[in-house]
Amino acid sequence: MRRFLYVLTLVAAFAAAAAAQQPAETRAALNEATVAFDSKGAPAIEGRLSTTLLNGSPDSPVTNVRIVVKNTSPNFYNYVTGWATFYDSSAVRCGEGLFKLDALAPNESSEADTPGLRLTCSPASWRIVATNLLTRTVDVAKPAEPAPPPAAQAEPTLEKPAPVNFIISIDGEEHPIQVNNPIVLKMGNRNRKIVLKSAP
Repeated sequence: MRRFLYVLTLVAAFAAAAAAQQPAETRAALNEATVAFDSKGAPAIEGRLSTTLLNGSPDSPVTNVRIVVKNTSPNFYNYVTGWATFYDSSAVRCGEGLFKLDALAPNESSEADTPGLRLTCSPASWRIVATNLLTRTVDVAKPAEPAPPPAAQAEPTLEKPAPVNFIISIDGEEHPIQVNNPIVLKMGNRNRKIVLKSAP
């Protein structure tokens, strides 16, 4: 019994920790903006409805809605996808559609539609969730790096030259070799390792 209580306490602690890490869901009224978060819990994109007349029913569902998506982060996104989800007055989900944008700069807005939507109610609230936020390679999160020294005190850095390909010709037989990459040749009955190095 004591072991069972210990395991139950651990499960509850992990569940509380996981819940604390998730950003709060931001449902909004149809005439208000809603926010989607990135994987770190920071606001990434904001959505506003362009289509305001939403009267769906099970017999006659609304099949597409236009939304305006705004990049509220400092990152340039090459590709953005997410879900727009709608809820009736009882907070029951009654439709969701996928939206997609190919590029979205910081503070830029773009209109998107939600193909595949089947809205079966007259919604009272809605939200968006980002499923893909692909950034440019220069915007990829990096571990904390020390600040570079001021330009006046910066030491000149020596650039390493690109590898150069050479060919060694031994008695007319050609063998490719690169600087600092060894090549093993059979000479007589022994293998010989040859390394081409640059002079200091």
